[in-house]
Amino acid sequence: MEHLLKRTFDITEKILLIILFIELIIGLIGNGFTALVHCMDWVKRKKMSLVNKILTALATSRIFLLWFMLVGFPISSLYPYLVTTRLMIQFTSTLWTIANHISVWFATCLSVFYFLKIANFSNSPFLYLKGRVEKVVSVTLLVSLVLLFLNILLLNLEINMCINEYHQINISYIFISYYHLDCQIQVLGSHIIFLFVPVVLSLSTFLLLIFSLWTHHKRMQQHVQGDRDARTRAHFKALQTVTAFLLLHSIFILSLLLQFWIHELRKKPPFVAFCHVVYIAFPSFHSYVLILRDRKLRHASLSVLSWLKCRPNYVE
Repeated sequence: MEHLLKRTFDITEKILLIILFIELIIGLIGNGFTALVHCMDWVKRKKMSLVNKILTALATSRIFLLWFMLVGFPISSLYPYLVTTRLMIQFTSTLWTIANHISVWFATCLSVFYFLKIANFSNSPFLYLKGRVEKVVSVTLLVSLVLLFLNILLLNLEINMCINEYHQINISYIFISYYHLDCQIQVLGSHIIFLFVPVVLSLSTFLLLIFSLWTHHKRMQQHVQGDRDARTRAHFKALQTVTAFLLLHSIFILSLLLQFWIHELRKKPPFVAFCHVVYIAFPSFHSYVLILRDRKLRHASLSVLSWLKCRPNYVE
């Protein structure tokens, strides 16, 4: 029975790792396509709009994050003792924190941008911010950099405390076990705390967009139907984008919370693989949501698909 259970776990882990690899490749293709289209457009036009800058930066940060995960998994599996040295622990944890932090905050900036561009309120603070969208995004990124600095500071402090505590007993195996079961939990805990701000900000923009749509619908009831539909469609497109972001972001946070709360299951490789599959869904699949919602990206993707469809006939 125990042998059968172990075999089942091994098969489950292999299946999840295959799914994880496919997710990483899908994410690299989607984000790479987004960055390439906007960079080509920038070279052609010699300028780039604010939303395209955010999308390009978001795609680039996610490419870095996905490559880090793609390269990191085989190395940690093949050379487990290499990645548990003090230098490598600090390096990999800091690198992952930077990539993930920047990716989440650029997605948050995108939500803020859509809210300020599409929402319709008459109060003076909102109108002031609406007329200074670029400055608002710049300040948001500046705040994210301050939080990133604090996050890295706290992260390295926790890692050093963890390593120093277990260097007092000269048993490397115990340290390795402790790091994976407790030190990483502390790293996850601090990361979840710093994710609270962008989550609240994105949720606020979502709720305010809904309120803006409701007030706009009431205000435009006596106006021309076509004008009302145009504004309503803009609201719905923004809401769909932000909703997809919040849904995938919630799944992403859920994967971190599962590892934080049920840390005893981190001893089970299938559980770790499952959490990684859930975690990677956010940076991988959100890129395709953005491609479908952006007209330029959508047209470029349709052109590529049309070219790929006609290519076999051309070869023949």
